[in-house]
Amino acid sequence: MEIETTEHGKLETWTTQEVHDAFGRNEIVLIDVRTPQEYGFERIEGALLAPMQAFEPDHMPGQTDKRIVFHCGSGVRSEKVARLCLEHGFDTVAHLKGGSGAWKECGIAYTGTDVGSGAPKSMQKQTAG
Repeated sequence: MEIETTEHGKLETWTTQEVHDAFGRNEIVLIDVRTPQEYGFERIEGALLAPMQAFEPDHMPGQTDKRIVFHCGSGVRSEKVARLCLEHGFDTVAHLKGGSGAWKECGIAYTGTDVGSGAPKSMQKQTAG
C-alpha cells in the first residue's frame, strides 16, 4: 500500500491483492465510481456503484465498521473521488491502484457480459504462467 499525506488527510493506494484479500475477509466496502453503463457491462462482484458524475462525499457512510475503497477502470477517477472525500473531511481514504483493469490483469474473477446472450457471466482472464 502506498500512503500519501495530503493537506486534507491520508490517501491510500491499495494493490489489487490487498483489495482482493480485504474484500474477501469482508473488511472493506468496495465502491465503483464508473458510469452505470460501465458497471452494467462488467464489474467486480459485490462492489457498490456510486458514479463519479453524481458523487456526493457528504452522503458517504462513515468508516467505523468497514473501510471504503474506491475503484474505477484505471484508477484515475477513483483517485479523484478519494481526494474529494479528503477535502470533505475524511481523515483517510483508499482507492485501487490500476482499477478494475489491474484486477482483471491479475486473473481475479469478475462479472462480465456474455456477448451472445447479453446475460451476466463470471469471467476471469487467463494469466501466463
